[in-house]
Amino acid sequence: QVQLVESGGGLVQAGGSLRLSCAASGRTFSSYLMGWFRQAPGKEREFVAAINRSGGTTYYADSVKGRFTISRDNAKNTVYLQMNSLKPEDTAVYSCAADKGYFLRATTTSYDYWGQGTQVTVSS
Repeated sequence: QVQLVESGGGLVQAGGSLRLSCAASGRTFSSYLMGWFRQAPGKEREFVAAINRSGGTTYYADSVKGRFTISRDNAKNTVYLQMNSLKPEDTAVYSCAADKGYFLRATTTSYDYWGQGTQVTVSS
């Protein structure tokens, strides 16, 4: 019911910043919980951050707390991930996901729709 397209990835030096965007199709964006996940080569996809329908509640993986901020603009059907103080270990393909459920979740199987991903590379 919803299509997701990520953008904003790229190459950045350690300590730098990037802002990822995830644009959703349709007119029911505000009915979904949204999350960001990432996957590095040879590793399992891991949870990064999630946000509730209104944008008032967020949840972060310990590895990104204090550095990343998830937000959403329901009027623009867009969710964002502001990434500051980037580290080489943040290098991964970052994907946006939508959840029809009621609680913020960190597991990949909890999400119903996924974007194609955008590459983030952090050099040392």
